[in-house]
Amino acid sequence: MVFSSLTFLYLFLPAVLISYYLTPVKYRNYPLLLASFVFYSWGGVSLTLLLLTSVIFNYVFGRLISKQLHSKGAKLMLSLGIIGNLSLLAFYKYANFIVENINTLLESVHITFSVTDPGIILPIGISFYTFQALSYLIDLYKQKVPVQKNLVNLALYISLFPQLIAGPIVRYNDIDTQLTSRKSTTDKFVSGIKRFILGLAKKVLIANQFALLADTAFQIQPENLSTFVAWAGIIAYSIQIYYDFSGYSDMAIGLGRMFGFEFLENFNFPYISRSIREFWKRWHISLTNWFRDYLYIPLGGNRKGNERTYLNLFIVFLLTGLWHGASWSFVAWGLLHGAFMIIEKIGFDKLLIRFWKPLQHAYALFIVIMAWVLFRADDFSYAWGYYKAMFSLRSIQLNYDVLDIFLNDQVYLLLIIAVISSTNIWVVIYDWLKKLTRSFNAIQIKILRVIVTLALLFFIFSIMLLSSTSLISNTYNPFIYFRF
Repeated sequence: MVFSSLTFLYLFLPAVLISYYLTPVKYRNYPLLLASFVFYSWGGVSLTLLLLTSVIFNYVFGRLISKQLHSKGAKLMLSLGIIGNLSLLAFYKYANFIVENINTLLESVHITFSVTDPGIILPIGISFYTFQALSYLIDLYKQKVPVQKNLVNLALYISLFPQLIAGPIVRYNDIDTQLTSRKSTTDKFVSGIKRFILGLAKKVLIANQFALLADTAFQIQPENLSTFVAWAGIIAYSIQIYYDFSGYSDMAIGLGRMFGFEFLENFNFPYISRSIREFWKRWHISLTNWFRDYLYIPLGGNRKGNERTYLNLFIVFLLTGLWHGASWSFVAWGLLHGAFMIIEKIGFDKLLIRFWKPLQHAYALFIVIMAWVLFRADDFSYAWGYYKAMFSLRSIQLNYDVLDIFLNDQVYLLLIIAVISSTNIWVVIYDWLKKLTRSFNAIQIKILRVIVTLALLFFIFSIMLLSSTSLISNTYNPFIYFRF
């Protein structure tokens, strides 16, 4: 089940909200936990058993670490807990990839023996909930959080459905007190509804529409791809992945608020960045912070000289690529970002800051878009062919049928909305209006509040109606996190 489905919107979510708020406050974690497992089991009971195994494993090792906090045994228990979590992740996410590469290597040296493909199905969301579980064990060992003795509460932390399958990665020290003492208010609930509907619109009305163009472009063999359609395809994919991912984060944050939780922000207008370093401060913030705090800093960060800093960045972005998927193209995507992080660290950032600001934006956006080709392509061969199509100046007539389908007023309008909304222009306008109202008298402020409230209600209702209509009339609703 996904958030952008009619089943979730009009059956599952209303039923969960009703059961949650009819339950006494003291026991509300129980229906929420049950709902989370039902939500996850929609993808298969065996996958739910794996999630339950992760919960029990981390509960046991959390208790073991807690009991030996002031002895050497705590470090051993933490190490075993980390190994157990990563082994589970490695087996289900990378076993097929490892076998495939072993067989390729054997074939390259003319060895006829091959390892049987294990055919393991990737459990949805395993990267997200494994990293959350690891944050619990590590923070517990560092005595940043108390041990969670209540199995239900820990299970809810790991499996809470709003952020279970697509993030953000919620760290235990950000949510531990909310597991037992969160407050549900009308304002928070209404705010959650607004945020959820906004995220739904980003996913359904923008991401899904540009996904059609992106998928069409990337289904064409590179040698048959015109330069214009190649650029149109990767720009469409850049829009798709941002609005899809940030839309899901918005929906998760909104759902959390409906149940009294406060999750940290996960995106902050990454496409307005002026460097790759800034991009990673704005893109998938929860993942960036996780790797920074649990890998980069423990490796030494930037405290052990330049060479060690560059090595640490290399390791972090190598694993960032692997985290996203078991493919060499994901690894290359991560290393490309890592390479530019190192280049900026070496001194390019000091030169970059002297550039005209639009050139800084253009540099960062160009690198990000180029990297998305690797992220989207199935293999290096296709990615290289796609790059050649982008810069070969091939005739636009080559894919005239594609242009005939996608170049219309609706796409142009969505493109304008998507580009404008990927900047912080609405935040700037909001701040300007707030400053403007400081000179208003009490009556004017009341009138303005009524107008703004009505306009906002109309906007929220309209995009919810449009999103629902789109889901009813279209069967195309891709879920890009199956590879994560």
